[in-house]
Amino acid sequence: MARRPLPRILSNGGAQLARSRELARTAADSATDVLHPLITITRGLRRLASAGRRRWADTPKDRRGALLFLMASVVLVVALAPYGPMLAVITLMAAAAWQGRERTPSVPDGPDASQSQRLKSLYEALVPYFSTAEDPEPLYSHGGDWAKAFSEYEFDGTGRLTHLVIGYPAYFTDGEPESRARIEHLLGAKSGRGREYHFAWDEEGNQLTVRVLAPLPTDIAAQPFVTAPGETVLGFTDPIRVQRTLPLTHGTEQRDVPPVVWRTGIRSTEPHLLAVGQPGSGTSTLLRSIALQALHHGDVVIVDGGGTGDYACLTGRDGVLAVECGLTGALTSLEWAAHETERRLIAANRAHQAGDPPPEDTRRPLWLVLDRPSAFTHLAAADGRTDPQSLLQVPLRHGRPANVTVVVAEQFDTLEALLEPVRRHTRARVVLGPATAEQLAAVLGAPPHTTPVDQVPPGRGYARLGSGPVHRLQVPATPDPYDDATSDAHRQAVLDLLPPRTTPVDEEPEGLAPDRARPVFVHLDKITTEKVSAGAVTGEAEAPAQAPAAGTVAAKPPPGKTVPAEAAVAESP
Repeated sequence: MARRPLPRILSNGGAQLARSRELARTAADSATDVLHPLITITRGLRRLASAGRRRWADTPKDRRGALLFLMASVVLVVALAPYGPMLAVITLMAAAAWQGRERTPSVPDGPDASQSQRLKSLYEALVPYFSTAEDPEPLYSHGGDWAKAFSEYEFDGTGRLTHLVIGYPAYFTDGEPESRARIEHLLGAKSGRGREYHFAWDEEGNQLTVRVLAPLPTDIAAQPFVTAPGETVLGFTDPIRVQRTLPLTHGTEQRDVPPVVWRTGIRSTEPHLLAVGQPGSGTSTLLRSIALQALHHGDVVIVDGGGTGDYACLTGRDGVLAVECGLTGALTSLEWAAHETERRLIAANRAHQAGDPPPEDTRRPLWLVLDRPSAFTHLAAADGRTDPQSLLQVPLRHGRPANVTVVVAEQFDTLEALLEPVRRHTRARVVLGPATAEQLAAVLGAPPHTTPVDQVPPGRGYARLGSGPVHRLQVPATPDPYDDATSDAHRQAVLDLLPPRTTPVDEEPEGLAPDRARPVFVHLDKITTEKVSAGAVTGEAEAPAQAPAAGTVAAKPPPGKTVPAEAAVAESP
């Protein structure tokens, strides 16, 4: 039996229904515009009738007769007067139109009693700082008028200040950081704690503008950012001093957010970065975000001093040269990085002298990402070995012309363990997590223009690039995808950004389980003996010079070091 086709309105009537709905909406809007005077008069007549009923209900019963006689007399006079009915109808319509107008709530001219009391207490608190005994006409005095000092003010729904413009006398030392810090601390305490305030000092006009900053978005996940080569997004900030925005995707929503962009390369004025924070503040998240962005155009070497395996997701990925979590592996990778920096400098110098462009392998960026390198300092001292930080001197000093970038993350407790070259050459600074004003000024080199708060979400802090301004910063959520506490959305966002996993040189052959790989010994020289898997020993002309040391997280050995095959002697156990 043949199936009866669906009615046309059900099969292809969706577009017609949408078009009909749009036409009906347009017709309703047009009718509302045309009939707006009639709607207003009708609303006014209804209000007048309601007012008349209330008046009649409020009139005592013994007076209703007199009121009724008065109304009848008025109607009789209007009816007998020339043009009386027409004038009565015009008057009634005018009264109805006036009563039926759309009324907006009246805005009070000034602050209410509670707001005035708050402004007065704030004024009295500023008197000791903005007044002197020698001033003949003080702007600030006990019992004075606060309206002369506060030209603009705004309050939120809870009655707390959100915007305030304060005038101060010209003799106040607004150019001294200590004087500014005292005023900012006082205003932050008197206006309400737990919020971040932005202070804009106008030294020429003797005015201080206080503004409450909205919380930075914490729901921005890791994603491909629209940036040029050599640009790295550290996080997102307020649109106060950043004119640029980036289009971001949050689920199905699209929005533009101002970023903090760090520029690296041969023309960068701050080619290296230092991130400092408390445990759990998000420094590892920042390094993971930087590494994922760097893999688009360069190679990455990761040294994890914490040994927590936060970077295991990068192991064996395309462009990841090594992920080291042991002292031996860290020394091997950093020593290779120092030699690679020297090699790039020599190759670029020879090309410049010959009038040729630099070789292609010297122009590919190389990133050295170190998380808590001070953890290896005491281990190296106990074993009588070289401190891995000392191997960073060449990449730090000469890394910019060689396209080598160093990123270091450290905690406040062990910040003093960083060597002088690391602190001197990392001119891009980031502080994450709760920190005092003194700690922020010591790391960033300048105090922020906002008041730090005690409770902040992970990845929240401040950033300063070179001698630029201090920005509020929120790092995009880039958690460890192998962590069980990571949400499914954030885990999938990070996995989508990871490069494809490539087969390492020292990977075991197929059919041999990773936990059953039989190690063999390869003698690279007369001093060191390294363990590699059975698939790493070949009879080709060249073999890797260094195998991953014990304690590494299954990483590829750094390229560039080769030894003759005759120098490698392998023996199975």
